[in-house]
Amino acid sequence: MKHDYDTIKKLALEFRNERDWQQFHTPKDLAEGLTIEAAELLENFLWKTPDESRSPSAKTKKQIEHELSDILLFLIYLCHELNIDLFEAAADKIKHNAEKYPVEKSKGSNKKYTEL
Repeated sequence: MKHDYDTIKKLALEFRNERDWQQFHTPKDLAEGLTIEAAELLENFLWKTPDESRSPSAKTKKQIEHELSDILLFLIYLCHELNIDLFEAAADKIKHNAEKYPVEKSKGSNKKYTEL
């Protein structure tokens, strides 16, 4: 079954609210949780070669899916608490990055915009 962002947001907020966890969801705590979940994602790639990281085992892939889901849920909660439209913010950031990294200067380069 396919789910869209609004459906997942609704499910996540219902899950949280049924457990009375909103009281713990301050922006500070959510940002900390997001960072911890990102570190847990990274743990799945520790000591792997680039090729190994592209083809994880079924067990590792499931763990990666769980960590990515945790990250998404923390993002949903944080955006909800701060009244941020994540998709609008992402579109704006892509536009901003396009100005910092023009194709003619950055194509095929891994240099930071300050080095272009």
